[in-house]
Amino acid sequence: MKRFIYLLVAFALVLTINACSKTASEKKTESPAVETESTLTHAHLAVNGSCSMCKERIESTAQAIKGVSTAKWDADEQQLHLNFEAAKTSLKAVSKVIAQAGHDTELDKAPEDVYNALPECCKYRK
Repeated sequence: MKRFIYLLVAFALVLTINACSKTASEKKTESPAVETESTLTHAHLAVNGSCSMCKERIESTAQAIKGVSTAKWDADEQQLHLNFEAAKTSLKAVSKVIAQAGHDTELDKAPEDVYNALPECCKYRK
């Protein structure tokens, strides 16, 4: 009986881990994700960058936009996680401002002159 319970628990654990896992490539191929909670909208936006200076620039640029309450950029996944008020701004507006700061997004490309003015450590284009 104990052996059966152990097997059942192990099987449930394997199913849970399998259901929760997602590879990085699967995450990168998704389109921008948007979820709405009360008055805040949570969204993910692919943003290119390469270092801690990029992280600071991307997050501070996004947070300076009226209506954005939080902005966290994950360098490993190249994803910006945003919480914003949809009545004040949009994912497209945030994308345009970040591109103007020198970082390509999945929706907008940074102007060449702005990208070229970034510090060498921030250059992510090949």
